[in-house]
Amino acid sequence: MKKYLFIFSCLLFTWAVSAQSMKELEKLSWKEIATKMPAEWYSTPEAKAIAEKLLLYQSDLGGFPKNIDFHKEIRQDVIDQLKESGIGTTIDNNATTTEMKFLTNMYAQTGEQRYRDAFFKALDYIYLSQYENGGWPQFYPMRKGKSTAYSGDITYNDGAMVNVLKMLYAISDDDRPYTIFDFTPEQKEKALQAYRRGIQCILDTQIRNKKGELTVWCAQHDPQTLLPAKARAYELASYSGNESADIVLLLMKVEEPSDAVIAAVKGAVKWFDEHKICDIAYIRKKDKQGKWSAHIETRKGAKPLWARFYDLETEQPFFCDRDGIKRATLAEVGEERRGGYAWYDDGGNKVLAEYPAWLEKVSK
Repeated sequence: MKKYLFIFSCLLFTWAVSAQSMKELEKLSWKEIATKMPAEWYSTPEAKAIAEKLLLYQSDLGGFPKNIDFHKEIRQDVIDQLKESGIGTTIDNNATTTEMKFLTNMYAQTGEQRYRDAFFKALDYIYLSQYENGGWPQFYPMRKGKSTAYSGDITYNDGAMVNVLKMLYAISDDDRPYTIFDFTPEQKEKALQAYRRGIQCILDTQIRNKKGELTVWCAQHDPQTLLPAKARAYELASYSGNESADIVLLLMKVEEPSDAVIAAVKGAVKWFDEHKICDIAYIRKKDKQGKWSAHIETRKGAKPLWARFYDLETEQPFFCDRDGIKRATLAEVGEERRGGYAWYDDGGNKVLAEYPAWLEKVSK
């Protein structure tokens, strides 16, 4: 009897430790769990329990939904929808690519075949959802309804397409962590071709201003015309001072860049330099109740910022509320949207900082 009581006590202690560990993990973001834990953690019971949840969410086509904290609750309604139609799977908000990184970490530490299978299923989804023009939609299959019509647009928003292209190039180039899958030459070539089509799509969608000069990109582009496109009511077609920064940084990493890639980078860098906003600070924060607020302050010598949206005709910054009417200043936007959306970004600073070394390299 004492023997069994001892075993039961050990099991109870293990369960208590595990429960405590899961509570601690719930304080982290899903991205931190998926990509930033110590390598050995991905072989723990906690990691495997999270993986069980994640696999429930994978659609039959291989994609994943966005904004799901897989280390927390299970959303059965979302799972049922995915199994029925697949609608809701996306590359937006780091979805699918982040889950693929998690599956890579799980397979690297456990060697379990189902994690490898799930990764390749997601990779097939990436190939399946790519347009012939090289772009990717925000959602695949495309969501239906007037309010979600933009879900079929070529999507640069929040780094969606850039994330996919980075992963595909890493696969094609035998970069870690994807080397764990031992891709065949044929598989690496498939990834490389998809990557190259994506880069061509970026070149084809770059906006030219009224002078005919290459500039930057919109957050999303029409898949047929390749022109800048509107998304939500307050996300009008525009020059994007946010998404364009990641696109330029991606183009700077293209090996043996063509004349077209070089011209694209030069045009975009010129635009970033001409449209930087100096001597202001963008103050955005949450109060104790979790409510966002935002405002602009004059601050001499502050690091340059770029507005999220610039008018396609005037190239001046603009701001929108849910009514879709352009405003000249952030202060004119209602409190809910003013604080609830990121209206400025400093990503252009990295573009301008890395440009001289890139220019010297391609000029040799």
